[in-house]
Amino acid sequence: MTVAADSAPGAASLVQSVDWLAIAPPVIAASVALIVLVADLFVGERHKPLLGYGAVAGLVAALATLVPLRAGDRSTFCLTDGSQACSYTADHFALVIQALVLGGALLTALLSVGDTRKLPAGEFWFLLLASAAGAALLPAARDLATLVVALEVASLPAFALVGIKRGDRRSSEAALKFFLSSVVATAVMLLGVSFVYATTGTMHLTEIAARLDDVPGRFSTLAEAGVVLTLVGFAFKTAAAPFHFWVSDTYVGAPLPIAAYLSVVGKAVGFSGLVLVTVIGFPSYADVWGPSLAVLAALTMTVGNVAALRQTATRARSAVRLLAWSSVGQAGYLLVPIAAAAYSSDEQIGSTVAYALMYAVVNLGAFAVAALVARSHPGNRLSDYRGLYATRPLAALAMGFFLLCLAGLPPGVIGLFAKVTVFSAAVDAGLGWLAVVMAVNVVIALYYYLRWTAALFTAPEAGTQSGTAPQGPGHRVPAPLTLAIVLTAVAGITLSGAPQLILRFAAVSLF
Repeated sequence: MTVAADSAPGAASLVQSVDWLAIAPPVIAASVALIVLVADLFVGERHKPLLGYGAVAGLVAALATLVPLRAGDRSTFCLTDGSQACSYTADHFALVIQALVLGGALLTALLSVGDTRKLPAGEFWFLLLASAAGAALLPAARDLATLVVALEVASLPAFALVGIKRGDRRSSEAALKFFLSSVVATAVMLLGVSFVYATTGTMHLTEIAARLDDVPGRFSTLAEAGVVLTLVGFAFKTAAAPFHFWVSDTYVGAPLPIAAYLSVVGKAVGFSGLVLVTVIGFPSYADVWGPSLAVLAALTMTVGNVAALRQTATRARSAVRLLAWSSVGQAGYLLVPIAAAAYSSDEQIGSTVAYALMYAVVNLGAFAVAALVARSHPGNRLSDYRGLYATRPLAALAMGFFLLCLAGLPPGVIGLFAKVTVFSAAVDAGLGWLAVVMAVNVVIALYYYLRWTAALFTAPEAGTQSGTAPQGPGHRVPAPLTLAIVLTAVAGITLSGAPQLILRFAAVSLF
């Protein structure tokens, strides 16, 4: 990367060069978002589906630009004072998370292509792509300003997506609850960021890490408060307890593809930010955030799994509620390696990345099958899945496989290996008590995952109709929805057959 020279001899240049290839993934997503929004003005109702396919093509193009970046050695928007501090770094951590969020957005788009007829199509695709652009920017951000901007670019469109079903009271309430909770969390995080900046005088994470090592005594309390408040903001984004209260109602009120998006991409955004500020920005305060995240992990997995256990099969939208609470429990597992990094090494972060990749594939697959069932039973109760194998055997097998992966049972080998990797991270860091809590929660989760799996292959009760009764020609399953289920199933089976594809991230440093 080169820096433009200043016209005055001997003067330091203030002009930064831009590595356009490095920033291509978020830029392409943002550009296609604007193109779709403008095109919506000129496309008739009959051709609105073309906007969806344009969004899919844009996300595929953004994913394709990750290939030439695979070396993970590019940075841009760097300071020109010789400090080597950059605002955007396309290292291996950033690239893996960008692949996760763009892939998650692509599958969300496939789930949505056939179901946007009742929604404002142009606005929907614009908001989805804009949120994906922010989510792709965040893992590469290396200063607090870019981090906060990326977080809000990813979050603000998500509020509108949750409430995009006009005239739906449940959707509007979910969006309002999500918005108000997030605004409060963002305000707290910004207060923490301002404290950190006041203490260190810089926004770049690497510079913050160096200056926090030698904070004057009179500023130590301010620095600790800044660290804690910043973590609180990201804890909300990850749905960590006790900041999880928005999850269930938001997932139930949102369109089903958006609930899937929030469960995977929304979490990836939160965890990426949490990893960056803790491991890169605040390593000298590991004694503060390490124990805090360990306690949050134990509390989050316990609250999520116990709440999922209490879901009744006949309650309206109980399937989505169970997936929502399951995602809270899974967030607890994802927090474990981050907490462990405070006690051992940064390589523990790879365990979180590996687990997140596994979770993204199988959870999106579970939501895809839920979207299929919802086409015939909008109530989406757990009881609607009883006897699914009798009418749609391939969908039932796929759903059973996804649930077993989440439970960590064969043939979902990748789920088992990912849980063992997280468990090992806790043990290696000396967090034996956290490993015990995790083991107990895994056993609790087995019950509700296996109960749902068993229902798929159980004959429907007399007088009831299976959740996927044969549908007429006017109610055929859209090809993109079928493709989403196939892609996630193939990816899950491939990872179970070759778990080293993602588990290798747990054995190397990604920074």
